[in-house]
Amino acid sequence: MELSKLGLRSDLGVELRILQLPVDYREVKKRLAVHVGVDPAAKAIFLEQCGKNRGYRDADIRGFRPEHGLCLLDGPEVIASGVSMKAVSRRARVKGVEVAFSRDAGRYVCDYTYYLSLHHGNGCAALIHIPPLSRWLPASLLGKALQVIIQEMLEETEKARAQGLVHGKLGLGDFSQGELIGGLLL
Repeated sequence: MELSKLGLRSDLGVELRILQLPVDYREVKKRLAVHVGVDPAAKAIFLEQCGKNRGYRDADIRGFRPEHGLCLLDGPEVIASGVSMKAVSRRARVKGVEVAFSRDAGRYVCDYTYYLSLHHGNGCAALIHIPPLSRWLPASLLGKALQVIIQEMLEETEKARAQGLVHGKLGLGDFSQGELIGGLLL
């Protein structure tokens, strides 16, 4: 929640809303938000480029598994974000924090959530996988890193929009009972 204290640059004109989601596939279908997932094995912050539709075989914390291991029965295999996570990972610099690019978010609730956001938001979403808080990554440093990363994502989105690669309104928003509030996700 450190990021909610720091906020984003005021000149970006973006309202930041943070919602912690349960690790439950059925809840994710109802509510989508800015995606920051914890990867207990991670030693860096990973910016995920795409979400995958199939391969969800592990049960969530309530023992539920998506039917047929799919996000969407007739959905495309992979949906990529309109934000170039590779470009963002190269530019996002915070002393003491490694930021890396990834094309595989790992078939669990984070990837599932991301895929649905990408699908419903026409590619206008992002997933940031973070390591757990630790001595080398305290909440204050993680909050600063997330602030820098999200600002870089917004700048990358503006570049893509200027080049005609991203359509529609972009912003940091959240979904409440499946309806978009405040723009598409980043």
